[in-house]
Amino acid sequence: MNFQQLRSVREAVRRGFNLTEVAHSLHTSQPGVSRQIRELEEELGIELFVRAGKRLTGLTEPGGHVLPIIERMLLESSNLRQAGQEFVARQSGLLSVAATHSQARYALPVAVQEFRGRFPDVKLHLHQGSPKQIAQMLLDGDADVGIATEALGDYAQLVALPCYRWTHSVIVPPGHALLDGPLTLEALARHPLITYDNGFTGRNRIDHAFESQGLAPHIVLTAMDADVIKTYVQLGMGVGIVAGIAYEAERDTQLRALDAGPLFGINHTKLAVRRGSYLRGYVHAFIESFAPTLTREVVEQALASEAGDD
Repeated sequence: MNFQQLRSVREAVRRGFNLTEVAHSLHTSQPGVSRQIRELEEELGIELFVRAGKRLTGLTEPGGHVLPIIERMLLESSNLRQAGQEFVARQSGLLSVAATHSQARYALPVAVQEFRGRFPDVKLHLHQGSPKQIAQMLLDGDADVGIATEALGDYAQLVALPCYRWTHSVIVPPGHALLDGPLTLEALARHPLITYDNGFTGRNRIDHAFESQGLAPHIVLTAMDADVIKTYVQLGMGVGIVAGIAYEAERDTQLRALDAGPLFGINHTKLAVRRGSYLRGYVHAFIESFAPTLTREVVEQALASEAGDD
């Protein structure tokens, strides 16, 4: 048994049983992948995959039982390698952080700047995506840390920890009628609205607030990016609803902001890591720089807990 055999099985499942894609991802040939899988099956004495001729079409029942063990073995091999690297080069390496646009643009810059000052020899990769894409990057091992408001707490394979709270703001051009009176859902519903795509930056809370009052808001444009929303508000296309951190009075001089926390409630941004993963010292340093309450002790205790306990 060897790790290449285990990787071939794992990638076959991840790539939808397409051996051509598996071979490409493992930088080998398709016959080589087939041979690795067959040799492992022969050693274990069971068939891991359902076959239609030479094609793999799914996992057998034994394969379904074995797959989580293979995943754990590969994860622990990665942890072992990283633990060794930790002692060889404590101050250098790679840190991969996945975040939504709002987090990358407005919440992360101070932590990133501080981290680069402390660890100049660590290469920092910052990936942007939807909350579900961020979760998948963590599960696939493509990111060490994920930061988003939605989705991360929905996966048992991830440890998702709350790091800070925020509220929405309503943004309008100077002189807008909403600036003259109390901000209510009824008042907002009378205007065309521009806000986030479904599944981004507290959009579910916005929808729920209107629905709970029996209101149907007129949403004319949605975007993943708060900067896009602000641009179209400045053009007079509608009233914007964005994360409070996305409004910067010194930069957004053509806009005014109203606190919408009482209307849409409090959102909790979470930081997630893959359960069972080994985090190098500088990863803990980055996490604590971004969220001071998430000390190494807190994170390691959460990583050691069983799914459902954190």
